[in-house]
This record gives sequence, C-alpha cells and structure tokens, in this order.
Amino acid sequence: MTTFRPTLSAFQAFVLSLAIIAPTLAMAFNVPLAVQAAGRAAPLSFLLGGAAMALIGLSFVAFSRRIASAGSATTYVGAVLGDRLGFLAGWGLLLAYLAFLASATALVGGFLSVALGHLGVSHPQLWLALALLGGGVVIGLGGREIRLATTVMLVIEALAVLAIVVLALVILVQTPLDAAPLRPDPANGLSGLGYGMVFAVLSLAGFEGAATVAEETRDPHRAIPLAILGSLAAATLLYGLVSYAQVIGYGLDRMEDLARDPAPLDTLALRYLSRGYGIFLDAAAGISSLACALGTAAAAARILYALGTRGVGAGFARLDPAHGVPARALRFVGGLTLAFLLIFGSWSSPRAFSEAFATVATLVLILVYMAVGLAQAVFAARHRAWIWCGVGLAGSLMLAWPLLNSLYPAPAWPGPLWPLVVLAWMALGVGLLRFHPGVRSGGSAAWLENR
Repeated sequence: MTTFRPTLSAFQAFVLSLAIIAPTLAMAFNVPLAVQAAGRAAPLSFLLGGAAMALIGLSFVAFSRRIASAGSATTYVGAVLGDRLGFLAGWGLLLAYLAFLASATALVGGFLSVALGHLGVSHPQLWLALALLGGGVVIGLGGREIRLATTVMLVIEALAVLAIVVLALVILVQTPLDAAPLRPDPANGLSGLGYGMVFAVLSLAGFEGAATVAEETRDPHRAIPLAILGSLAAATLLYGLVSYAQVIGYGLDRMEDLARDPAPLDTLALRYLSRGYGIFLDAAAGISSLACALGTAAAAARILYALGTRGVGAGFARLDPAHGVPARALRFVGGLTLAFLLIFGSWSSPRAFSEAFATVATLVLILVYMAVGLAQAVFAARHRAWIWCGVGLAGSLMLAWPLLNSLYPAPAWPGPLWPLVVLAWMALGVGLLRFHPGVRSGGSAAWLENR
C-alpha cells in the first residue's frame, strides 16, 4: 500500500500555507472589496481580522501538536465532537478549497490579461484562455512530488511580495501619514468594519493549508504549528502595511475610486513609479494567483483523499506510487475547476467570477474555523486547560461578527445567493451521512488516544 512520504521541512510547509494565503493576490484584489465595506478603515479591518484568525490559528496549532493527518479540520473536529461533525467540517473545507481554487485560477487569467493589455494584446476572452492554461499547469505540476510544487510557489510569491512592498514603501515616503485608516470610518460604522473583516478572513484563509500535508512533513508536531503561526504573522503584517499604503496613496477623500478599481496596485504604480512597474505588478499578481492555485489544489486534493477514506469515492483514497501524492484526487479538483471556468467564465468577467467563488469559500470557511475553535474549547475544557478553552471560544465568537455582518444587512444582488450555495452544499453533506451507505466513521477519536 502506497503511503505519504515525509519529505517536507517546516519551511516548505510554511511556503505551502503562504502560497494558499497568496498575499500578492490578496493585496491586488481584496483591498478594494474591504474598502467597499469598511471605507478608509480597511487597514483596521485587516488587523482585526488578523487578530481573530490568530485565535483560530492557535486552535489549529493546539490540534496539530497532537494530530498529523491530511484530513486537517476533518480529523480535528471529529476527534472531539464526533465523526459526523468531523465529516461535515471536512465537507465544508472541501467546498472552500474548490471555490478558492476556481477563484485563484480565474485571476491568473484576469491579471495576466491586464498586463498584456498594456502591451497592446487584448481580446474579450483572453483572460479565460489564460485561466484555462493556468488550470492545466496546476494539474500538471500538482501531480508531481509536493517538494517541486512548494519550490515553484516560493520563488513566485517571494518575487511578487517584494515588488509590492517596494511600492508600499515608496507611497509611505512620498505621502503624509494619517491615523484615520486606523479608526472606524464614520460613513460606514462598526457594521461596515465587521463586514470588512470578512475580506480580511478571505485574505488570510488558507493559513491552515500546512495541516493538510502533515503526513508528508518531517517532525509534523513541531513543523506544522510553526508553519501555521509563521504564515499568519507574516501575512497579517504585510496586509496592514500594504492596505494602509493603498488607502493613503489613493487619498482619504477618494475611497469610492479605490473601491471601484479592479487593479489598484497598477493604478498606484503608474502614479508613484512607472507604467512598466505597473505592468510588472499585474504580471506578478497573475503568477502569484498561479502559486495560490497550486497550493489550494494540493490542499483540496488531500482533503478529498481524507474524505475518500471515509467513503466519498474510494478511488480518491489512493496515492500515486511514483510520487506519493493523491494524483487522482488532484486531477478531479483540477478538472472541476476547468469545468467551472468553461461553464461560468464564458459569460462573466474575471473579477465577478473570482469574487463570487471567493465569497462562497469565505462563508463556508468561517463555519469550519468556528467549528475548529469550538472543538478546541471543548477538548481544553475536558482537560481543565481553561486558557486554551478561552482561546477557542474567543476565536469562534470573533468570527461570528463578520459572518453576521456578511448576511445582514443583505448584500447587493447576487450576494444573497452565496449563503444559499453554502447551505445547499452542507445539506448535501448531511444527506450523504444519512442516506449514502458508503460514508462511514473515520475513527478520528483514535488520533487523540494516549496523547
């Protein structure tokens, strides 16, 4: 029987989490979304979202110090709250990764088509062709040994992040600093700030990706916690810096323009540096989207592998004997992404496509994170570790605020559809548990025995 190969270091696990978080992609795409919700307080929403995610991150750390499983949240929740809830947590996490994969792959085409447009190469469907090409690259590279994929992700993301940090520092040097972005915007209020945290969660989502390669990591009980905390800290600090630079770089009285800008880094590069630098940033964002898609596909395949061991398609629970990866599961999630692009991308823009899928992913991921926090609180209470119990509860409660603010007041159409998609997916999961005879217990509680 083929098993996972423990070949990854703590640093490579960190790279995987950081690639799924995709800081370059988040700063190029998510800041305008946060500004739509929180106004000029978008940087504050990123910092508050980072604090909430840090608490949830500590819950993942607590579990990963005891459990090394490709199932990640599936196993964590199941070990404490029972295998049925654990299955639903994994089922939700699968939707999150599938939706994030579709979103990131679309943005490969979106950003690269913008960069080519500056060079005079344009066509209404160019972004879709580039996105499909990116999806093919993900399927090809993702089926190889995981170390190759993490090396590609590291090189791509490091260069892109460096380019954005340089732009942010230039803006901070040339523009008077102001504390207004660090206070709630009176025009948007606390509810807007809470809704803005949704996009902070979206930007930091994927920090737990390292947990899905725990069985492929050397000394996972040490390496995975370091990867989780390191990726969260690095991304939160970067988001605070770059979102602040974007807000003051645009001007505090021009938040409506920033909220509508599909490529804010491009606009700011043209204003503060050069047209060539703007083209480079667009290309960097597109390639960073590819790194995100690679990392997300790896995580999605491993969650599908874990669910396959529980009866959701036995074929997905097989590893490629040559490379030791769930190649069949990866080809399936990659193929599904290509299908999404062909079905929905032909009559949509890359921004609308990506925003829709990313919103679905964020909503279901918040539910999974809350479940992990509650599971950690219950486990800690059983062992009278009251501080850790408080950490789990606090993280879940903090995430409840942006979740509620994303639902009420009701967002503009088609926003009300996305919670229904999540509900339908989770209802399907409940139906599988109830009526599908092949779906069975994963024995998650055994992971915590004698630990």
